[in-house]
Amino acid sequence: MTPVARISAAIEILDAVMDGESAERVLTSWARGHRYAGSKDRAAIRDHVFDALRCLRSYAWLGGAGGRTGDTEEGPRPTGRQLMIGMLRDTGVDLDTMFLEARFAPAPLSEDEMDLPDLAEAPRAVRLDCPDWILPLYDAVLGDDTGAVLSTSRSRAPVFLRVNTGKATLAEAQQVLLADSIETEPHALSPTALKVTVGARGVARSQAYLTGLVELQDAGSQAIIDALPLKDGMSVLDYCAGGGGKALAMAVQADMTVTAHDIDPARMQDIAPRASRAGIEIATARLADLAELYDLVLCDAPCSGSGSWARAPQAKWTLQDTRLEALTNVQAQILDEVAPRVAVGGALAYATCSLFDAENRMQISKFLDRHPSFELTSDRLITPLEGGDGFYVAVLTKTA
Repeated sequence: MTPVARISAAIEILDAVMDGESAERVLTSWARGHRYAGSKDRAAIRDHVFDALRCLRSYAWLGGAGGRTGDTEEGPRPTGRQLMIGMLRDTGVDLDTMFLEARFAPAPLSEDEMDLPDLAEAPRAVRLDCPDWILPLYDAVLGDDTGAVLSTSRSRAPVFLRVNTGKATLAEAQQVLLADSIETEPHALSPTALKVTVGARGVARSQAYLTGLVELQDAGSQAIIDALPLKDGMSVLDYCAGGGGKALAMAVQADMTVTAHDIDPARMQDIAPRASRAGIEIATARLADLAELYDLVLCDAPCSGSGSWARAPQAKWTLQDTRLEALTNVQAQILDEVAPRVAVGGALAYATCSLFDAENRMQISKFLDRHPSFELTSDRLITPLEGGDGFYVAVLTKTA
């Protein structure tokens, strides 16, 4: 496909996404209906689509849509064409080389499209690609760092690997990865983290991955595990395990019994093969099969994902205040559910991939008011300025 054809394809896909469809689903459907598109074409089109979602308001503004991202009293949502015009303007590409009378190219620019506003004229939330109602939530926590943090979510997030230290050192894993043309460098957020600098798309096919030397896991997520008081002989429950990334990371830190649970058991279907590949054992259990008490319970709670919107940018534009309130209610419910399962002297760890205070420190403060038998031992807010995704982790000790 030519570059102009890729832009046309991205416009078509973005129009469907702006109508409320899932970007992943539309991209998959488009690829199935356009078998002639090669892997490089699909990757380029995907990059266009997700770049537009990360920079939705600024691209819309640059494309002449006034920064609007949905049907409101302000006007209609931006079109795929407007978003691609905005992207090309933002990257300094001459629009006349992409919008022209040529096969598979988008139509030439109209007269109105030749007179578009500068981004410097846009409101702050538009320049930072943030919904108006969400910007104060960032400001309340990050203060002067808000702009820098939001700027990180305008670009594709880096790919990180967690080295399975039960099988290899960082240097050994790097050498095995290098044999598959994957270049990495250690990252300061965690002693087990490698940042992929070259060859990220080949990780899942690499020998290091297939033999369990490395797993895909954000450096911030690894830092959460580093903050936990893990010791030999502990019984550990990962209460909201999902695919088991944190359970896998905990299991190699010490000689422990690790149990994974999720409200939807289907989410845990990948844990067994991942554990086998890593050479470790992780039990999966339904709620009725859990033990009465654990030395450590980790709650990686459902959240807004505001610390990882560079990876899932569509979520930034679909989150509503009512949904955020519902999430905080679920988080509180989960904390109350697991509190009785923590042994006296044991620890309850609460984590989110959110930067919002309502989901983090405020949530923990309310929990401590309800459960005076717990004390806050430590907490940490990890922001994208540290190089990975944004996370929060609190460790609480049960004293009675």
